[in-house]
Amino acid sequence: MRYLFQGDSITDWGRGKYDDPHATGCGYPRILEAELTAADRDCEVLNCGISGSRVVDLLARWKKDCLNLKPDVLTILIGVNDVWHELGSQNGVAPALFEEVYRIVLRETFAVLPGIRIILMGTFVTHGTATDPEWETFYNEVKIRRDITRRMAEEFRLDYVDLQQVFDEAQEKQPAERWTIDGVHPTAAGHWLIAQAWKKAAGV
Repeated sequence: MRYLFQGDSITDWGRGKYDDPHATGCGYPRILEAELTAADRDCEVLNCGISGSRVVDLLARWKKDCLNLKPDVLTILIGVNDVWHELGSQNGVAPALFEEVYRIVLRETFAVLPGIRIILMGTFVTHGTATDPEWETFYNEVKIRRDITRRMAEEFRLDYVDLQQVFDEAQEKQPAERWTIDGVHPTAAGHWLIAQAWKKAAGV
């Protein structure tokens, strides 16, 4: 079984070697690699997350970083940079384009890999140094992309993980800074949360 994780810096998290999908980094894919490969000697875990990626960046590298790798299970976490890059440098991805490109990514994946299982994870934010200066806009725009991701999961009949709910529930027990460094990037505990939520959705 070959698992591929795709996304931005949250998935990347220290990969370093972008030409080597076996470099899984130090985040939730690494946690899952440890558990999955310990349980199954024939299991392979790949990570092609790249820091800064928006959905349009995924599309640009999709053949090389997904289709050519022929995963059995694909997980995508994307969306926060589509908002953050707009707030910081006016280079984000508007909701309508985000949805259109996401749909193209999914359609092309099923066209080439018809037997693949895909798990979509909804993007999230907490309060933090990166999000608080424009909190209302940041949160609401991320929610729009998360709602689009959920609709894509429903449309294509995919598994969906609501990470905003996961982090909201975690903050009922511990403050936001326990789970994210800056409101966007998870701490070690935050990566653990994502890994546990993924395992529940994947049924492993």
